[in-house]
Amino acid sequence: MTPYRNPDRLTDLMDREAIRDCLYRYCRGIDRADEAALHGAYWPDATDRHGAMASGPVQNFFDRCREAFAAAPRNIHLVSNILIEFQSPTRAHVESYFSALQRAGSGQAALSGRYCDVFEKRGEDWRVLHRLVVYDWVETGPAPEGDEASLFGPRAPRGSAFPTDPVYQFNDISG
Repeated sequence: MTPYRNPDRLTDLMDREAIRDCLYRYCRGIDRADEAALHGAYWPDATDRHGAMASGPVQNFFDRCREAFAAAPRNIHLVSNILIEFQSPTRAHVESYFSALQRAGSGQAALSGRYCDVFEKRGEDWRVLHRLVVYDWVETGPAPEGDEASLFGPRAPRGSAFPTDPVYQFNDISG
């Protein structure tokens, strides 16, 4: 199938930017344990095939995330190489490379792979309708010894979960 190309270049650019914003909102949601941001990246009827973590309705993935958030993990997800191929004015196939650093309990992992997504536009909003996570690299090991205060040393402030992370305090940062 030949990808759709919107003849209105401004709409095309705005749609691409909305899809990228959604991917970034997902990263904030998963890294900051921000359930509203995480939910805002998917349609309620979405599916997610997230390897061993969850597969099926996106609610299964949300439930597993909520369990993981309770363990106060430390996560960093980065997305890049975002290739957006529109199939119609309201549907796009999106491949995004990800790198993730995850630490929970006594273990940590470095993961890399790709989010293979079907995005759908409803009204003016683009969100994930179907996600398949493809893993291209996994490296696991024990977490470093010591508590966070000793691991981070004088580096402050440290990232934290919603709502205490500094990103949610922009008024305090700028004022």
